Amino acid sequence: MSATNAAVVERWTPESRIAIAAAAVIVAVLAIGPAIFSANAVDKLTTLFIYVILAVMWNALVGFCGLVSIGQQAFLGLGAYAAIRLADLGVSVYPSLFIGALIVGALSWPLSIVMLRLKGGEFAIGMWVVSELAHLLVNLDTLVRGETGTSLIELDAYSSGSRRALTYWCALIAMTGLLAIVFWLLRSPLGAAIQAIRDNEEAAESIGVRVARAKRLVFTLAAFGAALAGALWVATALTFQPKAYFSPLWTAYMIFMALVGGLGTFEGAILGAVVFFAIETWFGDMGVWYLVGLGATALIFALLFPRGLWGWVEDRTSLRLLPIGYRLRLAKDLAGAEAKDPARKRDGGDGGAGGS
Repeated sequence: MSATNAAVVERWTPESRIAIAAAAVIVAVLAIGPAIFSANAVDKLTTLFIYVILAVMWNALVGFCGLVSIGQQAFLGLGAYAAIRLADLGVSVYPSLFIGALIVGALSWPLSIVMLRLKGGEFAIGMWVVSELAHLLVNLDTLVRGETGTSLIELDAYSSGSRRALTYWCALIAMTGLLAIVFWLLRSPLGAAIQAIRDNEEAAESIGVRVARAKRLVFTLAAFGAALAGALWVATALTFQPKAYFSPLWTAYMIFMALVGGLGTFEGAILGAVVFFAIETWFGDMGVWYLVGLGATALIFALLFPRGLWGWVEDRTSLRLLPIGYRLRLAKDLAGAEAKDPARKRDGGDGGAGGS
């Protein structure tokens, strides 16, 4: 093979190293948010953190594993309900947010054994049925009082400032932790197996991938993440009305964020959540026209940017900020990059297949 045709397998790039460092700085600044931001900004950021969780969880389930679900609101509603139930039983209110999500995640494991027997559209519709069933069962609880709902009254023990800051920190910790888990999972051998299942389940199984185990793991992780988002949402809204938490609109929002940002890309889910948050902030008070606008935006992106915003950026720049896989680059391409960035040449390239 000639020198010009030689290829190098790379994972990390100078841009991705900068992105990881920048992300660490951003998280550090956000950690002191309640001390430096206004009360309104803290509330807005808390909402953004929850949207990021929802987008990343749906993207992991659908974009990377290929399990299209239109019933993720089931876990969001159950997470909120579990937090309220635990708090009513005497569990400290903020730990109850995480414990409730863990319980819902644990319950989703046996549910996955049944639901993952369904394929394609059957699975999608089956998850919607599960959501409706969960909605009906929660309505039967006397604490909830049907669609009248209830509230997380245990939060009244905190001042508004303390409640705002604690909820913010819980949401930040949850978002950062789930992002780290998904990033690590996708960069592990299991991550390659998950994406192989998405591309061709039969072929993945034929080469030894434990398909059922991998799909159950992603299903459970996505359920836990959605439940945690629901628990955090009820901590911000204080009130719980089943029809609001089990609404299919939640899954519609998840789909919007993942598709607009870039389905199947790690950065895309985060970008999509930011775009959705910005649209909601600016146009959320427009009533039905807000929903019409969301639909029109989704249609425009589907026609003009079929791979989403981040997919469009990747196609034109090859930029990879948070790499989850390897990339094959020809030596002539690397030579061009070294000519633009002499420091890259001094570093001896950008790592081989053994990089992590």
